[in-house]
Amino acid sequence: MNATAASGGVLPQMMQPISNLETFTNNNSSLVCFRNGVRSPSFKASHDEKQIYCQSNEASATQSCESTTQKSNVLGGLSLKSHRQTVGKTFCSAGPYAYSGGAINYRSRTAEEKVGVLLLNLGGPETLHDVQPFLYNLFADPDIIRLPRLFKFLQRPLAQLISILRAPKSKEGYAAIGGGSPLRKITDEQAIALKMALEVKKVPANVYVAMRYWHPFTEEAVHRIKTDGITRLVVLPLYPQFSISTTGSSIRVLQRMFRNDAHLLSLPVAVIESWYQRDGYVRSMADLIEKELANFSEPEEVMIFFSAHGVPVSYIEDAGDPYKDQMEECILLIMQELKARGTKNNHTLAYQSRVGPVQWLKPYTDEVLVELGQKGVRSLLAVPVSFVSEHIETLEEIDMEYKHLALESGISNWGRVPALNCTPSFINDLADAVIEALPSAMAMSTSNTASEDELYDDPMRYIIRLFFGSILAFVLLFSPKVILAFRNNIL
Repeated sequence: MNATAASGGVLPQMMQPISNLETFTNNNSSLVCFRNGVRSPSFKASHDEKQIYCQSNEASATQSCESTTQKSNVLGGLSLKSHRQTVGKTFCSAGPYAYSGGAINYRSRTAEEKVGVLLLNLGGPETLHDVQPFLYNLFADPDIIRLPRLFKFLQRPLAQLISILRAPKSKEGYAAIGGGSPLRKITDEQAIALKMALEVKKVPANVYVAMRYWHPFTEEAVHRIKTDGITRLVVLPLYPQFSISTTGSSIRVLQRMFRNDAHLLSLPVAVIESWYQRDGYVRSMADLIEKELANFSEPEEVMIFFSAHGVPVSYIEDAGDPYKDQMEECILLIMQELKARGTKNNHTLAYQSRVGPVQWLKPYTDEVLVELGQKGVRSLLAVPVSFVSEHIETLEEIDMEYKHLALESGISNWGRVPALNCTPSFINDLADAVIEALPSAMAMSTSNTASEDELYDDPMRYIIRLFFGSILAFVLLFSPKVILAFRNNIL
């Protein structure tokens, strides 16, 4: 392929120019973001290759802004974009120049608004008694167990079965970390810290916490938002990378709630879909890694081991989930930051927490740890990169199970980077992300948010599906192979 000239320079071979145009309309203004860049064959849309050109056209004034790196993926309204084939593309990241009325800085408008920030997180059982109902809520989510439409009616019965079977083992894990998940406590602390950071930046806001599978549920948080009279809302998932099973699932809950409420339908909302590429997040992760490396006697010999939460391969290949690409780019950005500081350790990425008989993203964390030990790696620093709060997958799965496996495999020097929790630089960057997102808030679009119930508006078709689906489900669920798979992979 011939070299391509762009932006006054010559691009290397195999670097293809790409562009993406997104438009948000908010009352009297139209925010248009146009991105030019190049796609690397190894890491698509890499950090050094991004350029964004934003222009806000208004009746009274036209202003422009230019940035060399996208800070976060922000969407106005609650309509999730299709993520199929979105690698290397940019979702609009609204800056302070985009607010309708020609305001140069959003802070000057906050007196006229009552701003809310909604933090989205997974949730976790606070006591051992909560474990089984928490697991039921988790597996009843169609974004966690994705059944064919013919078998949708089995979602809740299957969730009940799995939660009952898995509860004893899960209780052992939670008992090992004190009898419950610390996730709610830490998320509440992050909410308080974020509120304080926004106040320092002269953007007063109410910060709410919405958990997907345990208290406080999304419904509880939205009720408080309505009661408090919020006039502009930023939705901030506490997942750096987007996945249909995390951010996507939580946003769909919000969509259903907003669709059925006239007041919520008119509420301007901005969704920060992902923020793994923000400089503040990348630097905060690099800071923690550097600090932990210093605890080793020979820091330069330590393998930096990024362990990310896995998802089924079908999410990536069939549903177009961008999670894998975003995770790989995230690791690239963190390592680039470390190398710029003089830290040039080897690193690797693996995926943890797989459940069930289906294929998940590889390589698997447990298998890679064994392989590294066999290859002679003796010092390893585990970095939980999907998580910004300590919970069972860091405190029990990594700190206990994987540490034990690593030591057994010959890795004698083990360390683990703590989750970001309330790290000041991290919280400060989240506050900046909220402020940058505020101008792009717009009312929810209902064009592509049809209820799943509408798929079954033909009673006869639904009865036929139910009848034949029940027969097939009975055969499958009670076949010896399926029972064996449950024992080996679900339990």
